[in-house]
Amino acid sequence: MTNERQQKLEELIKEAEVYFKTLSYSSNRMRIFRKGWHTLDEYMKGHSIDFYNPSVGEGFIKSILSTGSYFKLSRLQKDIIRCANVLTEYQTTGTVKFRSVLKTYEFKGKIGELILEFLSYRKSLGLTKDTLDSNKIYLHRFLEYLDAKEVQTVSGIAKRHILDFVNSLGFYSKATTHCMLSTLRNFLKYLRDHYYAAIDFSYLVPKSSYKKDAHLPTTYEKDEVERLIQAVDRGSPKGKRDVTMILIAARLGLRASDICGLKFENIIWETNTILLIQQKTKKKIELPLIEEIGNAIIDYLKYGRPVSDLPYIFIHINQPYDRLAEPTLHSIVSFYLRRAEISNVNKKKHGPHALRHSLAGYLLQKKTPITVISEVLGHANTESTKTYLRIDLESLRQCALEVPLLNSPYYQEVV
Repeated sequence: MTNERQQKLEELIKEAEVYFKTLSYSSNRMRIFRKGWHTLDEYMKGHSIDFYNPSVGEGFIKSILSTGSYFKLSRLQKDIIRCANVLTEYQTTGTVKFRSVLKTYEFKGKIGELILEFLSYRKSLGLTKDTLDSNKIYLHRFLEYLDAKEVQTVSGIAKRHILDFVNSLGFYSKATTHCMLSTLRNFLKYLRDHYYAAIDFSYLVPKSSYKKDAHLPTTYEKDEVERLIQAVDRGSPKGKRDVTMILIAARLGLRASDICGLKFENIIWETNTILLIQQKTKKKIELPLIEEIGNAIIDYLKYGRPVSDLPYIFIHINQPYDRLAEPTLHSIVSFYLRRAEISNVNKKKHGPHALRHSLAGYLLQKKTPITVISEVLGHANTESTKTYLRIDLESLRQCALEVPLLNSPYYQEVV
């Protein structure tokens, strides 16, 4: 383990405050930080601790968590933990990442209960978590609309409510509107099919003609991917974790959901393989545990991963420890792409999925059969893989026809 940096708490706080000013933190947020740091200062004085380091922060957080589960803590206690974590993160990395707060959706009343029942039904059909999360958001908006109209029961839903809600979607993007209409239509049909509604109002919901535009997959050149990997500082616990996740995305092409959900049981050391059920396709995939990735995992587990009973390999470096979410991995890859000074990175996709696309492009350059690429990427069928054929420029050039000269008989025949 690398030696932990130690500082007087007062000195560290002064440095952090200067840094936070550059991030335009609100005065209210800074007051919360200062209160939390004051509590931390009292803890250190009470335990005769002169210097702050990550271990001190961990002990301080444990003293708060001893009162119970994190999720049962008061808002004040959670804020204090956050204050210690940002201080540790700043001391360790010199930066503090913004973290979005996940919004909770309450489904109150009889209609709310039926929405939750509908979502459970959809889950039983095998829909992905992302799709279910989107359905939840869209139906929560419908529930809020009904609440505003004081509609509390299914029998109270009238034609005008459906039509008014549909008309209110005009300011959303075409893609979002398409998804919302589809979700609403399925929910209304569910109410009738399960005898909760006397009338099937799904016919009132128009079918959108929206089709997703076919964009070329974003790819990075092989040397750019190598520069990205080299941009990670492997001397810190965070760097050991980050480079391992990036290597898995770049060398094996796993999706972010599968990387974040990777468990110890998925690593078969005896056969040097990674075996898992993909979250998106529910299809089993077996990939080689190449030496570079195996060594990175071992280095992270021995010298980077915090002690935790969680079955997930990749977890947060600060308490409360939990598995990483896909948006966090996206931020990690984006951060190192910029650190590597990759050209035009702001005009491209810059998450882990771009590394997956890049692997597919590299395999195509090596004349790898499309069926093999499909297996590597874990696609349900080769049709999904064929989209990458559009980025194989060398092969496309071979398909190009020569353009006749202007003075050739061809143009005279056309005229």
